[in-house]
Amino acid sequence: MRTYVALLYSVVITPQRRVVMADLRAIAEAIGLTNPRTLVASGNLVFESEEAPVATLEKRLETTFENNFGRHVDVIVRSAQAWTRLAAGNPFPQESAVAASQVAVRVMRQPVPFEAEGYLADAAAGDEKFRIVCGDPWIVFSRAMPNSRLLAAMNHKRLGVGTSRNWNTVRELAQMIG
Repeated sequence: MRTYVALLYSVVITPQRRVVMADLRAIAEAIGLTNPRTLVASGNLVFESEEAPVATLEKRLETTFENNFGRHVDVIVRSAQAWTRLAAGNPFPQESAVAASQVAVRVMRQPVPFEAEGYLADAAAGDEKFRIVCGDPWIVFSRAMPNSRLLAAMNHKRLGVGTSRNWNTVRELAQMIG
């Protein structure tokens, strides 16, 4: 058995309804994933499965989610080894130690396009930073600016399918997988 991390892009089905994590665990079990466990109520799932391509696991989870909730949600899956590399590759360790909630990574299904670097550079304010590590953009965003252009720039239209998690979540998921 292999350990995987799955991240849902959104757990909001309608403005009045969110997916509860017990439902997410039940969906995982229904498709044969074992030992499903969740972290916080924002669509973070750790599970075990026979070794399979991540694209296959993503498709199975997305299809099951849509069949159960009537709404498509993008799911990004990484193996435990890939997640450990992602966490170890944090390019902002000092900033993470001081303000972990202001350091985030957009975990991508495919590496961001080459032109994303210029787009993100244009969006960054003076007190913000970004780096692309192994195809995933990491940012330190500003709390001083309530509407960070850099944070807003990390969207599906510009970067492709992905979902963002702050350093606290990345680190806690890495601890969950050991």
